[in-house]
Amino acid sequence: MADNPKIGIIGGGSWATAIAKILTQNVDHVYWWMRNGESATYFRKYQRNPKYLPSIKFEKEKVTVMTNLEKVIQNSDVLFMVQPSAFLYDIFEGINLDGLEDKMVVSAIKGIIPEYNAIPARYFHKSFGVPYSSIAVIGGPCHAEEVAMEKLSYLTIGCQDEDKAEMISKWMDCRFIKTTISEDIFGIELGAILKNIYAIAAGIYHGLGYGDNFQALLIANAVQEMERFVGKVSSVSRDTQMSAYLGDLLVTAYSPFSRNRTFGSMVGKGFSVRSAQFEMNMVAEGYYAAKSIMEINKKFEVEIPIVEAVYRVLYEKITPVIEMNLLTEKLR
Repeated sequence: MADNPKIGIIGGGSWATAIAKILTQNVDHVYWWMRNGESATYFRKYQRNPKYLPSIKFEKEKVTVMTNLEKVIQNSDVLFMVQPSAFLYDIFEGINLDGLEDKMVVSAIKGIIPEYNAIPARYFHKSFGVPYSSIAVIGGPCHAEEVAMEKLSYLTIGCQDEDKAEMISKWMDCRFIKTTISEDIFGIELGAILKNIYAIAAGIYHGLGYGDNFQALLIANAVQEMERFVGKVSSVSRDTQMSAYLGDLLVTAYSPFSRNRTFGSMVGKGFSVRSAQFEMNMVAEGYYAAKSIMEINKKFEVEIPIVEAVYRVLYEKITPVIEMNLLTEKLR
């Protein structure tokens, strides 16, 4: 990798905007791909993303926004992937990705690739030949909205190559972001995927009128469920009480900024799944994750009653009040 690598960001949503804000605190320039042409045009004129976190104004000389995905990929040595996982396969279809295996790929996706039932790290490795040593993941409790307000947040950079993890950590560590590193790319991504499902469960219970006492019980059980599943799928030593796992789960399950909790709350209040998706302006990654984790678990056969309950509500159209009441009998 070059001594002064060129950095690209793939994605135009709130988390991509937050990642761009973080990176531009430390690096001289980033290339930023936005799918929406109107947003890109607006950004070039006003240096703001009009649809997501418009309060953030960027320095003009630090960001080049493009709508040509191939050019951003070609111009970059390091690519921060921040596109929602549900659309990742679609945006790469028909794109020339020759040479991607020679780049550093940093996944900040926090979702599963539904076409492959695969975590992003595995998708980039299997589909494009990117070595695991050149794949990093970003985890931890960090809502984009709080990044925009420069509220202190913590991120974990996971990479099997410690030197590369340290490099990315230095790019992201700033006055309002503190970073730590880890080698557990699989556990961090699986934890991020599962916590979205658990946040939907928390939201459904909130919509049904359950209180804080029960929510605490639910999350305590979710932590145990996450530890069982991640430990079976990727059996390495890890502490799921760390912020990359437990911290991310807590903020996603409790915060009003959580799109997955919001989605679940709407379903609990009586919205159909389709109408709840339509009303939201952002993707609830846990919707796709619930189905994929159920498919993956056919192989591992882990006890995951919370995931199963969310899946039945979202995909089998079981009435939330019935399914979630049955789940309460399984929690301890």
